[in-house]
Amino acid sequence: MIRIPFAQLEQAFRKVLLQLNFPEKRAALCAHIFASNSRDGVHSHGLNRFPVFVQYVKEGLVHPDAEPTLLEKNGLLETWTGNLGAGMYNATACMQRAIELAQANGIGCVAIQNTNHWMRGGTYGWQAANAGCIGICFTNAIAGMPAWGGVDPVLGNNPLVIAVPRAEGHIVLDMAMSQFSYGKMQEHELKQEQLPVVGGYDDNGELTTDPVVIRNNKRALPIGFWKGSGLAMVLDVLLVALSGGRSTGQITADKKEFGVSQCFIALHKPDLHAALIEEILTYTKGSTPATRGGRIAYPGENTLRKRLQSEKEGVLVNEEIWAQVQAM
Repeated sequence: MIRIPFAQLEQAFRKVLLQLNFPEKRAALCAHIFASNSRDGVHSHGLNRFPVFVQYVKEGLVHPDAEPTLLEKNGLLETWTGNLGAGMYNATACMQRAIELAQANGIGCVAIQNTNHWMRGGTYGWQAANAGCIGICFTNAIAGMPAWGGVDPVLGNNPLVIAVPRAEGHIVLDMAMSQFSYGKMQEHELKQEQLPVVGGYDDNGELTTDPVVIRNNKRALPIGFWKGSGLAMVLDVLLVALSGGRSTGQITADKKEFGVSQCFIALHKPDLHAALIEEILTYTKGSTPATRGGRIAYPGENTLRKRLQSEKEGVLVNEEIWAQVQAM
Protein backbone atom coordinates (compact mmCIF):
# COMPACT_ATOMS: atom_id res chain seq x y z
CA MET A 1 0.00 0.00 0.00
CA ILE A 2 1.19 3.51 -0.85
CA ARG A 3 -0.20 7.02 -0.27
CA ILE A 4 -0.91 9.49 -3.06
CA PRO A 5 -2.55 12.96 -3.10
CA PHE A 6 -6.34 12.98 -3.36
CA ALA A 7 -6.28 15.29 -6.39
CA GLN A 8 -3.96 12.93 -8.26
CA LEU A 9 -6.26 9.97 -7.62
CA GLU A 10 -9.35 11.94 -8.65
CA GLN A 11 -7.67 13.18 -11.82
CA ALA A 12 -6.64 9.65 -12.84
CA PHE A 13 -10.24 8.43 -12.53
CA ARG A 14 -11.57 11.44 -14.44
CA LYS A 15 -9.10 10.88 -17.29
CA VAL A 16 -10.20 7.26 -17.76
CA LEU A 17 -13.90 8.13 -17.62
CA LEU A 18 -13.51 10.84 -20.24
CA GLN A 19 -11.84 8.27 -22.49
CA LEU A 20 -14.93 6.10 -21.99
CA ASN A 21 -17.11 8.94 -23.34
CA PHE A 22 -18.53 10.13 -20.02
CA PRO A 23 -19.77 13.73 -20.25
CA GLU A 24 -17.40 16.16 -18.50
CA LYS A 25 -19.53 16.92 -15.44
CA ARG A 26 -20.51 13.27 -14.99
CA ALA A 27 -16.90 12.13 -15.25
CA ALA A 28 -15.96 14.68 -12.59
CA LEU A 29 -18.75 13.54 -10.26
CA CYS A 30 -18.01 9.83 -10.60
CA ALA A 31 -14.26 10.41 -10.28
CA HIS A 32 -14.83 12.41 -7.10
CA ILE A 33 -16.97 9.64 -5.59
CA PHE A 34 -14.43 6.92 -6.41
CA ALA A 35 -11.60 9.03 -4.97
CA SER A 36 -13.64 10.02 -1.89
CA ASN A 37 -14.42 6.39 -1.12
CA SER A 38 -10.72 5.54 -1.06
CA ARG A 39 -9.97 8.71 0.92
CA ASP A 40 -12.45 7.64 3.59
CA GLY A 41 -10.91 4.16 3.87
CA VAL A 42 -13.56 2.34 1.80
CA HIS A 43 -11.01 0.93 -0.65
CA SER A 44 -13.43 -1.80 -1.74
CA HIS A 45 -15.66 0.77 -3.46
CA GLY A 46 -12.97 3.23 -4.47
CA LEU A 47 -9.82 2.35 -6.38
CA ASN A 48 -10.25 -1.41 -5.90
CA ARG A 49 -13.65 -1.37 -7.64
CA PHE A 50 -12.73 1.01 -10.44
CA PRO A 51 -11.33 -1.59 -12.89
CA VAL A 52 -14.56 -3.61 -12.56
CA PHE A 53 -16.60 -0.47 -13.25
CA VAL A 54 -14.52 0.26 -16.35
CA GLN A 55 -15.04 -3.30 -17.59
CA TYR A 56 -18.81 -3.00 -17.12
CA VAL A 57 -18.80 0.21 -19.17
CA LYS A 58 -16.84 -1.52 -21.95
CA GLU A 59 -19.30 -4.44 -21.92
CA GLY A 60 -22.25 -2.07 -22.32
CA LEU A 61 -23.73 -2.81 -18.88
CA VAL A 62 -23.19 0.79 -17.76
CA HIS A 63 -24.20 3.53 -20.22
CA PRO A 64 -21.97 6.62 -19.83
CA ASP A 65 -24.46 9.19 -21.13
CA ALA A 66 -27.75 7.76 -19.79
CA GLU A 67 -29.97 10.11 -17.77
CA PRO A 68 -32.44 8.96 -15.11
CA THR A 69 -36.05 9.72 -16.06
CA LEU A 70 -39.25 10.08 -14.03
CA LEU A 71 -41.77 7.26 -14.48
CA GLU A 72 -44.43 8.00 -11.88
CA LYS A 73 -45.27 10.51 -9.16
CA ASN A 74 -47.51 9.74 -6.18
CA GLY A 75 -47.44 12.74 -3.89
CA LEU A 76 -44.03 12.79 -2.23
CA LEU A 77 -43.09 9.37 -3.62
CA GLU A 78 -41.51 9.30 -7.06
CA THR A 79 -40.45 6.36 -9.23
CA TRP A 80 -37.57 6.77 -11.68
CA THR A 81 -35.67 4.58 -14.11
CA GLY A 82 -31.91 4.76 -14.31
CA ASN A 83 -31.70 3.62 -17.93
CA LEU A 84 -28.61 1.59 -16.96
CA GLY A 85 -26.63 4.76 -16.29
CA ALA A 86 -23.72 5.06 -13.90
CA GLY A 87 -24.98 4.07 -10.46
CA MET A 88 -23.16 6.88 -8.62
CA TYR A 89 -24.63 9.51 -10.94
CA ASN A 90 -28.16 8.11 -10.67
CA ALA A 91 -27.93 7.72 -6.89
CA THR A 92 -26.69 11.28 -6.42
CA ALA A 93 -29.55 12.61 -8.56
CA CYS A 94 -32.16 10.54 -6.73
CA MET A 95 -30.98 11.54 -3.26
CA GLN A 96 -30.88 15.18 -4.38
CA ARG A 97 -34.47 14.88 -5.57
CA ALA A 98 -35.50 13.28 -2.26
CA ILE A 99 -33.78 16.15 -0.42
CA GLU A 100 -35.67 18.73 -2.50
CA LEU A 101 -38.98 17.04 -1.71
CA ALA A 102 -38.09 16.85 1.98
CA GLN A 103 -37.00 20.47 2.26
CA ALA A 104 -40.32 21.56 0.77
CA ASN A 105 -42.58 19.05 2.52
CA GLY A 106 -40.70 17.41 5.40
CA ILE A 107 -40.20 14.09 3.63
CA GLY A 108 -39.32 12.82 0.18
CA CYS A 109 -38.90 9.36 -1.27
CA VAL A 110 -37.43 8.38 -4.64
CA ALA A 111 -37.31 4.76 -5.83
CA ILE A 112 -35.31 3.90 -8.93
CA GLN A 113 -35.25 0.84 -11.15
CA ASN A 114 -32.79 -0.27 -13.82
CA THR A 115 -29.80 1.49 -12.28
CA ASN A 116 -26.30 0.26 -11.42
CA HIS A 117 -24.02 -0.29 -8.44
CA TRP A 118 -23.83 2.87 -6.35
CA MET A 119 -20.37 1.97 -4.94
CA ARG A 120 -20.33 3.11 -1.28
CA GLY A 121 -23.91 3.55 -0.13
CA GLY A 122 -22.78 5.85 2.66
CA THR A 123 -21.96 8.49 0.03
CA TYR A 124 -25.65 9.30 -0.26
CA GLY A 125 -26.15 9.29 3.50
CA TRP A 126 -23.41 11.91 3.76
CA GLN A 127 -25.07 13.81 0.90
CA ALA A 128 -28.38 13.98 2.79
CA ALA A 129 -26.73 14.89 6.10
CA ASN A 130 -24.69 17.66 4.45
CA ALA A 131 -28.01 19.10 3.25
CA GLY A 132 -29.37 19.04 6.81
CA CYS A 133 -31.59 16.00 6.22
CA ILE A 134 -31.88 12.56 7.73
CA GLY A 135 -31.10 10.16 4.91
CA ILE A 136 -32.20 6.53 4.50
CA CYS A 137 -31.33 4.50 1.44
CA PHE A 138 -30.99 0.88 0.42
CA THR A 139 -30.27 -1.23 -2.65
CA ASN A 140 -30.54 -4.81 -3.76
CA ALA A 141 -27.65 -6.77 -5.21
CA ILE A 142 -26.62 -10.00 -6.87
CA ALA A 143 -27.12 -13.05 -4.62
CA GLY A 144 -24.20 -13.58 -2.29
CA MET A 145 -25.55 -15.37 0.76
CA PRO A 146 -28.01 -18.16 1.54
CA ALA A 147 -31.36 -17.67 3.20
CA TRP A 148 -31.28 -18.86 6.80
CA GLY A 149 -31.49 -22.65 6.84
CA GLY A 150 -30.50 -22.93 3.18
CA VAL A 151 -27.33 -23.67 1.24
CA ASP A 152 -27.70 -21.89 -2.12
CA PRO A 153 -26.94 -18.15 -2.35
CA VAL A 154 -30.34 -16.53 -2.99
CA LEU A 155 -30.10 -13.24 -1.05
CA GLY A 156 -28.18 -10.08 -1.86
CA ASN A 157 -26.17 -8.36 0.84
CA ASN A 158 -28.59 -5.44 0.15
CA PRO A 159 -26.82 -2.55 1.97
CA LEU A 160 -28.79 -0.21 4.23
CA VAL A 161 -27.72 3.37 5.02
CA ILE A 162 -29.10 5.65 7.75
CA ALA A 163 -27.59 9.11 8.25
CA VAL A 164 -28.37 11.82 10.82
CA PRO A 165 -26.92 15.33 10.45
CA ARG A 166 -24.80 16.62 13.34
CA ALA A 167 -22.69 19.77 13.56
CA GLU A 168 -19.77 17.97 15.21
CA GLY A 169 -19.75 15.16 12.64
CA HIS A 170 -22.64 13.35 10.99
CA ILE A 171 -23.80 9.95 12.22
CA VAL A 172 -23.75 7.65 9.19
CA LEU A 173 -24.52 3.94 9.39
CA ASP A 174 -23.60 2.06 6.21
CA MET A 175 -23.89 -1.71 6.41
CA ALA A 176 -24.41 -4.74 4.23
CA MET A 177 -26.70 -7.55 5.30
CA SER A 178 -23.73 -9.94 5.18
CA GLN A 179 -21.20 -9.91 8.03
CA PHE A 180 -18.62 -8.59 5.54
CA SER A 181 -19.37 -7.01 2.19
CA TYR A 182 -17.73 -8.72 -0.76
CA GLY A 183 -15.60 -5.64 -1.28
CA LYS A 184 -14.32 -5.83 2.29
CA MET A 185 -13.53 -9.52 1.80
CA GLN A 186 -11.61 -8.59 -1.34
CA GLU A 187 -9.51 -6.19 0.74
CA HIS A 188 -8.55 -9.00 3.11
CA GLU A 189 -7.83 -11.30 0.17
CA LEU A 190 -5.51 -8.73 -1.44
CA LYS A 191 -3.64 -8.43 1.85
CA GLN A 192 -3.62 -12.24 2.18
CA GLU A 193 -5.36 -11.91 5.53
CA GLN A 194 -8.06 -13.95 7.24
CA LEU A 195 -11.24 -12.16 8.31
CA PRO A 196 -11.17 -10.97 11.95
CA VAL A 197 -14.32 -12.98 12.73
CA VAL A 198 -16.23 -15.68 10.85
CA GLY A 199 -17.75 -14.26 7.67
CA GLY A 200 -19.38 -17.22 5.93
CA TYR A 201 -19.38 -20.94 5.28
CA ASP A 202 -16.86 -23.17 3.57
CA ASP A 203 -17.85 -25.84 1.05
CA ASN A 204 -18.58 -28.28 3.89
CA GLY A 205 -21.00 -25.92 5.61
CA GLU A 206 -18.59 -24.98 8.40
CA LEU A 207 -18.10 -21.36 9.47
CA THR A 208 -14.87 -19.88 8.14
CA THR A 209 -12.72 -16.75 8.21
CA ASP A 210 -11.24 -17.44 4.76
CA PRO A 211 -12.34 -14.63 2.38
CA VAL A 212 -11.20 -16.55 -0.71
CA VAL A 213 -13.48 -19.49 0.04
CA ILE A 214 -16.48 -17.26 0.78
CA ARG A 215 -16.00 -15.10 -2.31
CA ASN A 216 -15.87 -18.23 -4.45
CA ASN A 217 -18.86 -20.12 -3.06
CA LYS A 218 -21.05 -17.05 -2.36
CA ARG A 219 -22.06 -18.35 1.07
CA ALA A 220 -21.57 -15.21 3.15
CA LEU A 221 -22.92 -15.13 6.70
CA PRO A 222 -25.98 -12.89 7.26
CA ILE A 223 -25.64 -10.38 10.09
CA GLY A 224 -27.57 -11.59 13.10
CA PHE A 225 -28.00 -15.00 11.44
CA TRP A 226 -31.74 -15.39 10.70
CA LYS A 227 -32.41 -11.71 11.43
CA GLY A 228 -30.04 -10.51 8.72
CA SER A 229 -31.46 -13.08 6.34
CA GLY A 230 -34.99 -11.81 6.94
CA LEU A 231 -33.97 -8.16 6.64
CA ALA A 232 -32.13 -8.78 3.36
CA MET A 233 -35.21 -10.39 1.87
CA VAL A 234 -37.60 -7.68 3.11
CA LEU A 235 -35.40 -4.91 1.68
CA ASP A 236 -35.53 -6.69 -1.68
CA VAL A 237 -39.33 -6.89 -1.39
CA LEU A 238 -39.58 -3.18 -0.54
CA LEU A 239 -37.39 -2.22 -3.47
CA VAL A 240 -39.36 -4.06 -6.13
CA ALA A 241 -42.67 -2.98 -4.55
CA LEU A 242 -41.67 0.69 -4.72
CA SER A 243 -39.69 0.76 -7.96
CA GLY A 244 -41.15 -2.03 -10.07
CA GLY A 245 -37.53 -2.93 -10.76
CA ARG A 246 -35.56 -6.14 -10.77
CA SER A 247 -35.23 -8.37 -7.72
CA THR A 248 -32.09 -10.12 -6.48
CA GLY A 249 -33.23 -13.30 -8.22
CA GLN A 250 -33.59 -11.56 -11.58
CA ILE A 251 -30.25 -9.77 -11.18
CA THR A 252 -28.51 -13.02 -10.27
CA ALA A 253 -29.90 -14.81 -13.33
CA ASP A 254 -27.77 -12.54 -15.54
CA LYS A 255 -24.59 -13.60 -13.68
CA LYS A 256 -23.41 -9.99 -13.42
CA GLU A 257 -24.61 -7.22 -11.12
CA PHE A 258 -26.39 -4.57 -13.17
CA GLY A 259 -29.92 -3.22 -13.49
CA VAL A 260 -30.45 -3.08 -9.72
CA SER A 261 -33.20 -1.34 -7.72
CA GLN A 262 -32.68 1.36 -5.09
CA CYS A 263 -34.61 3.67 -2.76
CA PHE A 264 -33.70 7.08 -1.31
CA ILE A 265 -35.59 8.71 1.55
CA ALA A 266 -34.91 12.14 3.04
CA LEU A 267 -36.52 13.68 6.11
CA HIS A 268 -36.17 17.36 6.96
CA LYS A 269 -36.94 18.78 10.39
CA PRO A 270 -35.42 22.07 11.57
CA ASP A 271 -35.03 20.87 15.16
CA LEU A 272 -33.50 17.41 15.49
CA HIS A 273 -33.03 17.75 19.26
CA ALA A 274 -29.24 17.94 19.08
CA ALA A 275 -28.83 17.87 22.87
CA LEU A 276 -30.66 14.55 23.11
CA ILE A 277 -28.51 13.09 20.32
CA GLU A 278 -25.36 14.16 22.17
CA GLU A 279 -26.71 12.53 25.31
CA ILE A 280 -26.98 9.20 23.48
CA LEU A 281 -23.48 9.47 22.04
CA THR A 282 -21.94 10.45 25.39
CA TYR A 283 -23.69 7.60 27.17
CA THR A 284 -22.65 5.03 24.58
CA LYS A 285 -19.07 6.20 24.13
CA GLY A 286 -18.63 6.30 27.90
CA SER A 287 -18.80 2.51 28.16
CA THR A 288 -15.64 0.59 29.05
CA PRO A 289 -13.66 -0.62 26.00
CA ALA A 290 -13.32 -4.40 25.73
CA THR A 291 -9.57 -4.13 25.05
CA ARG A 292 -6.85 -1.95 26.52
CA GLY A 293 -6.44 1.14 24.38
CA GLY A 294 -9.70 0.46 22.59
CA ARG A 295 -12.30 3.10 21.86
CA ILE A 296 -16.03 3.23 21.24
CA ALA A 297 -17.00 5.06 18.05
CA TYR A 298 -20.35 6.11 16.68
CA PRO A 299 -21.19 5.18 13.04
CA GLY A 300 -19.30 7.57 10.79
CA GLU A 301 -16.71 8.65 13.37
CA ASN A 302 -13.96 6.37 12.06
CA THR A 303 -14.73 7.54 8.53
CA LEU A 304 -14.11 11.14 9.56
CA ARG A 305 -10.86 10.14 11.26
CA LYS A 306 -9.61 8.34 8.14
CA ARG A 307 -10.71 11.26 5.96
CA LEU A 308 -8.65 13.72 7.97
CA GLN A 309 -5.65 11.39 7.89
CA SER A 310 -5.93 10.99 4.11
CA GLU A 311 -6.18 14.73 3.60
CA LYS A 312 -3.03 15.21 5.67
CA GLU A 313 -0.90 12.25 4.55
CA GLY A 314 -2.39 11.23 1.18
CA VAL A 315 -4.87 8.53 0.19
CA LEU A 316 -3.83 4.96 0.96
CA VAL A 317 -4.11 2.79 -2.17
CA ASN A 318 -3.13 -0.63 -3.42
CA GLU A 319 0.02 -0.05 -5.48
CA GLU A 320 -0.75 -2.78 -8.02
CA ILE A 321 -4.30 -1.59 -8.75
CA TRP A 322 -3.13 2.02 -8.86
CA ALA A 323 -0.58 1.10 -11.53
CA GLN A 324 -3.34 -0.69 -13.46
CA VAL A 325 -5.56 2.40 -13.45
CA GLN A 326 -2.70 4.68 -14.50
CA ALA A 327 -2.06 2.43 -17.49
CA MET A 328 -5.67 2.59 -18.72
